[in-house]
Amino acid sequence: MEFEILPYLNTIITVSIIAIFMAISPGADFAMVIRNSVFYSREKGIYSAFGIALAIWVHVSYSIAGLAIIISQSIILFSIIKYLGAGYLIYIGWKTFTSTSKENQQTINSDKIISNFIAFKIGFITNVLNPKTTIFFLSIFTQVINTETPLYIQIIYGVIISLAHLIWFVIVSILLTQPIILQKFNDYKKPIEKVIGSMLMGFGLKVAISSNE
Repeated sequence: MEFEILPYLNTIITVSIIAIFMAISPGADFAMVIRNSVFYSREKGIYSAFGIALAIWVHVSYSIAGLAIIISQSIILFSIIKYLGAGYLIYIGWKTFTSTSKENQQTINSDKIISNFIAFKIGFITNVLNPKTTIFFLSIFTQVINTETPLYIQIIYGVIISLAHLIWFVIVSILLTQPIILQKFNDYKKPIEKVIGSMLMGFGLKVAISSNE
């Protein structure tokens, strides 16, 4: 099979630009990476970024399989995804909002340890149940892909979108855990926990009450 990129170059560029804007736009993924980076560590934030990047492939897989069309036409199926995602965001947001910070730094560290796998899983679940991401793939894969689009081109789209998210969120995690910035976060830890917890719950409520249109 001959691999030709040139005929799809314009579409690849378009998907790349959209993927970058999607990754950097504030949302649940962004708030979750901030949460895990600042309250746990840079390493946890980066593991969350990898979780998000892997979750992108779940969306790519069902889109390539043609399930995107089924999801887009099924109010019940899309609603299930929407409410699961909303519930998860509200749950994580509430845990963050009600977190009790201790004055003693050792107590903070012992109370707030999560494994790399948990950090990865949080990122993965947040993205895979994110209706914003689902809608993005429904629009991209139903508009730019047809029966004549080769599988390798569809995989290239997935690689671009996944890498855009991974690179952006790794950068976010690294920037937010610079010592001078981290010190500022630690100085205002309690109110920041309230703000980020409220943001996550707000995203969850917004998802829950939003229209399926």
